[in-house]
Amino acid sequence: MNIIVCIKQVIDPEAPPASFKIDATTNSVVLPADIPPVIDPYSEYALEAALKLKDTYGGKITAISLGNKLIREVIKKPLSMGADELILLEDEAFADADIWSTAYPLTMAIIKIDEYDLILCGRQSADRDAGQVGSGIAEILDLPSITLARKIDISGDKALVERVTNDGYEIIETTLPAMITISNEIGEPRYPTIRGIMAAKKKEPTVWKPADIDIDPSQAGAAGRRSRLVKLLKPVYESKCEIIDGETPEEAAVNLAEKLRQEKLL
Repeated sequence: MNIIVCIKQVIDPEAPPASFKIDATTNSVVLPADIPPVIDPYSEYALEAALKLKDTYGGKITAISLGNKLIREVIKKPLSMGADELILLEDEAFADADIWSTAYPLTMAIIKIDEYDLILCGRQSADRDAGQVGSGIAEILDLPSITLARKIDISGDKALVERVTNDGYEIIETTLPAMITISNEIGEPRYPTIRGIMAAKKKEPTVWKPADIDIDPSQAGAAGRRSRLVKLLKPVYESKCEIIDGETPEEAAVNLAEKLRQEKLL
């Protein structure tokens, strides 16, 4: 069982909102210097799904990530959790990608890897929340695509997948190879072990540039975007308080009820 897991380095979603700033000129987030990025939590669920499959069926897990100036202490976490290999598509040409210019280079890297039974992605990313890269990879490769998996069983050249729905789950059978996005219902990602952390420190990722995956830089990153970000902004929350009083507590309660009815809250 050869499994490829797509991993993303993101801004820490647990960081205080006040620590972020928006550069209106470039429509980009200005990162706080004292808050390091992390592995996307949804990517970790995909890695956990891969590790569970490896525990049961054996095989190899290859983690792959795309970006520029990736922080080694962060991006090597899949190795410390149990992945066998880490491939980084790392180059300035890969920066500021949209869904297409992320999915296409990842797909070309997967073609170069060649041997795989499953491609696993998180259900979405914690920074953009689009949830389309995995399906984009499947479309380019012409593979079966199943989203929001909470459990995967393998039998021969087929996978039986429990897929989360709004009112429960459905069971889908697909042939392999296939692309599957993983929901958090798969179970909490395991913690890296001391042994895993030490082993990860000794492993160096394989770094591929655009030429290594046989694409022109104009097909990746900002140059390859097929969508345009019109405006990036932080939500503005406004609140006001109105005191409802009365001559007596009972009268105040009646006045409050009337006000709530006027505002159609009752």
